Amino acid sequence: MATIEILTDRIMPISDVKKNPMSLAESTKEKAVAVLNRNKPVMYCLSPEAFESMLDQIEDAKLAKLALERLNDGQKSVSVDLDEL
Repeated sequence: MATIEILTDRIMPISDVKKNPMSLAESTKEKAVAVLNRNKPVMYCLSPEAFESMLDQIEDAKLAKLALERLNDGQKSVSVDLDEL
């Protein structure tokens, strides 16, 4: 039998989701919930706030990578006096 990693400690069987979808939505207020079908995760459900936070973190990581690339691109930096802008 294969070992399956579930990336959260909260789970819900898909049969429960089918019976009452809003119970899944209510369960995501604190943490992500893994929905299981035959004891295997088929999806993860997040609250809108957690999803927005995740997207913000991804965007921050992309911007940090871009900033590092620009710092290391070999171009000279330019000193600027803020009062002159």
